[in-house]
Amino acid sequence: MDEPAEIGRRVQRLRAERGLTQRQLAEPSYTAAYVSTLESGRVRPSETALRFLADRLGASYEELATGRPAHLATEVRLGLTEAQSMLATGSADGAAARYRALLADAERHGLAAERTEALLGLGDCALETGDLADAGGHFAEAERLLAGEPAPRRARAVRGRAVAHLLAGELRYACYLLESAIDELTGSGLADPEALVMLYAAVIGPYIDMGAHARAAHAAELALALAPQVADPALVAGMHRQVARTFLAEGRTADADASLAKAQSMYRQLRLRTDLAHCHWMRGYVKAQSGELDAAERELRTARDMLATRGAALYTAQVEVELADVLRRLGRYDEAAGLLSALLDLDDRRGAVHAGGAHRLLGLIAEERGETESAEEHYVLALGLLERSGATGDLADLCRLLGDLLRRTGRTEAALDAYRTGLGHRAAPGTTTLGPAPAAPALRPAGGGVG
Repeated sequence: MDEPAEIGRRVQRLRAERGLTQRQLAEPSYTAAYVSTLESGRVRPSETALRFLADRLGASYEELATGRPAHLATEVRLGLTEAQSMLATGSADGAAARYRALLADAERHGLAAERTEALLGLGDCALETGDLADAGGHFAEAERLLAGEPAPRRARAVRGRAVAHLLAGELRYACYLLESAIDELTGSGLADPEALVMLYAAVIGPYIDMGAHARAAHAAELALALAPQVADPALVAGMHRQVARTFLAEGRTADADASLAKAQSMYRQLRLRTDLAHCHWMRGYVKAQSGELDAAERELRTARDMLATRGAALYTAQVEVELADVLRRLGRYDEAAGLLSALLDLDDRRGAVHAGGAHRLLGLIAEERGETESAEEHYVLALGLLERSGATGDLADLCRLLGDLLRRTGRTEAALDAYRTGLGHRAAPGTTTLGPAPAAPALRPAGGGVG
């Protein structure tokens, strides 16, 4: 409720607009003197009095108490639903513009919950367009507004901030954010299934990239156990998409493909085009791992075209690295190099990890063409870009490639140094860099929901 003086001015203005005297407004429940005192700001009206006056003035209680137009919160919430649909099926830029307008409305009228939802939506838009600094800022502000809320309410903001750091190549910090949130949820007794599935699914990717495969598999098991208690089909689909990565890491390609098929079917029904593109991307990767290179190329090109159409530049770059590797394995070196050359200028906040992947593949292409010096240069550049990320598997692989190249060219001591560096990145995956794993939640029997 606003200060008494603000409320008094509001009552006086509305009374004058309706041509009522103070007595006419007051009767039969109150006196003209009470209305006069209220309008002058010398008394704070009770909720009962304000509801009576609102009824007499043809206004809402909220309008008198806060100055917000009647039904404003409902209209903003409807707008947020429309913006979410725009992001899912249309343009991220268009959705962001809608979210910004709704954020301004929510801030102007003090709608705290709607302001938070608009910030979360803006964060999702920025992730899609690859504006990672903006994404992190929006999610951090949403988390600040939710500081006094229970842990499950903050899960989406934490996940968004972690994904922004992950895409920027800051794997350790992404894991720290997600693991801290999981520990808070399980330790507080507020082990909300939807929040936990969201966080477990999000942490699988950085675990695998850091070589913590056992930890990724455990997170996938917990997410699958909780899935029957989750009512949001988009969340379940996202979980299946991430779980496929653990199956693939274990060499279970048929299980990975089946998990992706479940996710793909759900995304088609929900018309979530970016997520559907991610499924094509992952299926392309699965096909490539199985040696089905032509099928892999088709899936990856589909994913790339869908993401490029939506302006998802950073995700498009990631797919192009995978597609270039397939083209290299098919012997189409010029096509692969053409795709990769456009990725070399990605900066630290918008895809240095993917630029590192591009240099690694260009090194492989150069080596297969017999261009030893060029290959070494690309490997060294890739190492420099990836060192800050904590992607131990990628770093160890690069050190092996560089060591093999140096050994073949007779530089044995330099090769040994490269191998030792690679072994350092491979040491105790997921333990020396991450610390103790989050505690598992106490699972309760499923009571229905989407499986």
